[in-house]
Amino acid sequence: MAVNEIAIEGAAGGDPLEQLGFLLARHGAVANSRVQRAFGSCGLAPRAGATLMLLGGCGSMGQQGLVAALEVDPSIMVAILNDLESAQLVERRRDPADRRRHIVAITDQGRGVLAEARAAVDEVERGLFGDLSPEEVAALRGLLARVRTSPGDEVCSEG
Repeated sequence: MAVNEIAIEGAAGGDPLEQLGFLLARHGAVANSRVQRAFGSCGLAPRAGATLMLLGGCGSMGQQGLVAALEVDPSIMVAILNDLESAQLVERRRDPADRRRHIVAITDQGRGVLAEARAAVDEVERGLFGDLSPEEVAALRGLLARVRTSPGDEVCSEG
């Protein structure tokens, strides 16, 4: 048995529901539910909200770049963008340098919805992490970045 395996097993203290996997699953499910409600309060599905947040940070990017950054299937991205475009939150246009490429840009209306979504998600994070210091939040972020999962894992690729 490796040293890490001993440390992980010993941390549970014998209570199987205190194992890290169960704790992460429970807290992750609560966080996911709260974030979904936060996006929903702004009229956004979670993936649409994530797409808007990404575009809000960079202004515009290629449709394939969005697929890669959000690690979703291209057909799913088309559906997300169709919904966002129908709501006039983003616009797609052909790249003048390469007519096969679509550039996606957030609209002024999209920026307004994005501001609401960011405020709602910030409120969720304050509720979840309000008892942690900024240093503890940074440490948690660093530790979670090292947990061995990938976007290709089954749960991450579900609709």
